[in-house]
Amino acid sequence: MKPAEFAYRRPGSVAEALDLLAAHPDAKLLAGGQSLLTLMNLRLARPSAVIDIGRLTELTRIFDDTDDLILGALVTHRTVEVDPLVAARAPLLADAARYIGHVGIRNRGTIGGSIAHADPAAEMPLATLVLGATFHVESAVSGRRQVAAEDMFVSFYTNGLESHEMLTWISVPAIRPGQGWGFAEYAPQHGDYGLAGAGCLLTLAPDGTVDAVRAAVLSAADRPLLFVGAEAVGARPTPALWRDLAHAWSARTEPAAEDIDYVRRLCAEALTEALTAATGRAAREQEAAHV
Repeated sequence: MKPAEFAYRRPGSVAEALDLLAAHPDAKLLAGGQSLLTLMNLRLARPSAVIDIGRLTELTRIFDDTDDLILGALVTHRTVEVDPLVAARAPLLADAARYIGHVGIRNRGTIGGSIAHADPAAEMPLATLVLGATFHVESAVSGRRQVAAEDMFVSFYTNGLESHEMLTWISVPAIRPGQGWGFAEYAPQHGDYGLAGAGCLLTLAPDGTVDAVRAAVLSAADRPLLFVGAEAVGARPTPALWRDLAHAWSARTEPAAEDIDYVRRLCAEALTEALTAATGRAAREQEAAHV
């Protein structure tokens, strides 16, 4: 099929894009187009206008800001995957990006587009949720505000933005000494949508016990689900602890799948794998700090 008729606009600045959004309440922003164009071709989305923000090169930058890594909304998935600054400061993002489609898709798709699309099976919403990211949004109508990752993902393909708002920047807390991360995803084959997946961030105390743990799963509800493991704080990070926690968390998922029990089992395996990987990385970080 072909998309329904729409007006095409290509602003040259963020300010111009915001003015266009304010003038066209049902417009859609076109970033990489990997999700929007498919929906339009199937006529599941029928915007009166498409605002192509691909020329807004200022939103393709990545830089450090004290304790945070700042990414422009138009940074591509491929850049997230291979950029050395991302790998050093937010390695969970880089690890998760490798599972997004194939290289051609990662070369076009953007982190901001994935966040705004709010697909519960997507990797970037999950990773930013685990890391406690902050999303900076702008509007010609209401100005600027910040949205916490916990408030961004509302339901299936539904985000926490108003129709006149645009996501411009993403602040991600940089990894700290004593922290480790893990990511696991199960799909029929690499590049397919994940049947289940999990990411986590683990912080160890100086004595090797759990100081904090955050984890999330994808494809297990109408949005990425976040778990904060308060019950694990103070415990030794053993395989039994992670296995029990993973099964307890997966039992709280609500997969939109024919075989719910199967997806929950996959979630438990993904969580266990991610938590185990995070433990090894955090322990190595502690050892390196004492050398």
